[in-house]
Amino acid sequence: MDKLKRVLSGRDAEEPSGLAEVIDATSLSWGTRVKGFIACFAIGCLCSVLGSCLLWIPKKGLILFAVFYTLGNIASIGSTLFLMGPMKQLKRMFEPTRLIATIVMLLCLVLTLCSAFWWHKAGLALLFCILQFFAMAW
Repeated sequence: MDKLKRVLSGRDAEEPSGLAEVIDATSLSWGTRVKGFIACFAIGCLCSVLGSCLLWIPKKGLILFAVFYTLGNIASIGSTLFLMGPMKQLKRMFEPTRLIATIVMLLCLVLTLCSAFWWHKAGLALLFCILQFFAMAW
């Protein structure tokens, strides 16, 4: 378990240095990180399911679906920030092997909201949500 903590926090070395002690003193404990991850991930899943249920409301359903589904995906991505930290998460997202998936996912997040709010195209919003899902899974 300690090895997993070190790998996810970015500290593979066994010897704590002065800087490592400062970082440890100002960062969240492992238990708090796990609780934050679980809370954000649960909120993300809840928003996504709620958005899917709100899709069937006449007239405003598409906008509610796009907003809640997109917020759900953002919360799910944010949940991993608790485990890795923001800078390590961003570095991993923009690695060459994940760059295309990251760009597609971020672009689809924006295009989902655009298709719901400005273009009022239900088909496009659903297409962009499906692409969000596949880009996150990739």
